[in-house]
Amino acid sequence: MAQALVPLKDLVQAKTRLAGLMNSSERRALAQAMVEDVLGVLCRHPLLEKVTLVSDDPGARMLAGKYGASYLAESSLGSSGLNQVVSAAVDQLLDTAGGTLLVLHGDLPLLGAADISAVLQCQRESGGLVIGCDRHRRGSNLLAFDERSRPRFCFGVDSCAAHQRAAEQLGANCSVLYRRGLALDVDEAMDMLELMRALDEAGEQTGALLRGTELGKRISLALTAPGGDVHEPAEESRHYD
Repeated sequence: MAQALVPLKDLVQAKTRLAGLMNSSERRALAQAMVEDVLGVLCRHPLLEKVTLVSDDPGARMLAGKYGASYLAESSLGSSGLNQVVSAAVDQLLDTAGGTLLVLHGDLPLLGAADISAVLQCQRESGGLVIGCDRHRRGSNLLAFDERSRPRFCFGVDSCAAHQRAAEQLGANCSVLYRRGLALDVDEAMDMLELMRALDEAGEQTGALLRGTELGKRISLALTAPGGDVHEPAEESRHYD
């Protein structure tokens, strides 16, 4: 059995680092659109038998129900902080079902079914931890593992390297997977620029919010205006599939 866990922060407080581009209601709308697209991909995937949304956002239960996902109240876990909440939720899910578990963020607007299939295949073949890294190859946007390769959760700065070190300490195999659909998480202005450039590949809800709308046009203009302070980061050109 394979299943997925999506931790979701309170949408009212979502994406504060985008405050220079969007007001609070617009940021909430973006965060909700992205998590809806992620839930849609997961709940439709034929290899995933269960998807769980863990959150204390007031609308999270209804959101989970809309896509046929299970809902787990964060407050019921007796933990605080992303790593502790994920660890407590994983305790419950692996204890009741076992199999392969995916933990992934809800702000992956380019996520597709092929990305999930690739992760599951990689985990089956390696039998260890699979890290879906971000576009800078420093963060962890997805983790896939089973009971034997369950990691110590290290979400935060440079989490990809931290998760690799943790797996090594546990003696577990570890694979780092770079895929476009896993790599773009949206937190800052440069992430929004990447999203706007790839909007034709975005999920239905995110696309509807930004493609050809007044909000999308305003964001694009702000990101590309001459004299703006948004610049391309220096990154490697190599991509891994």
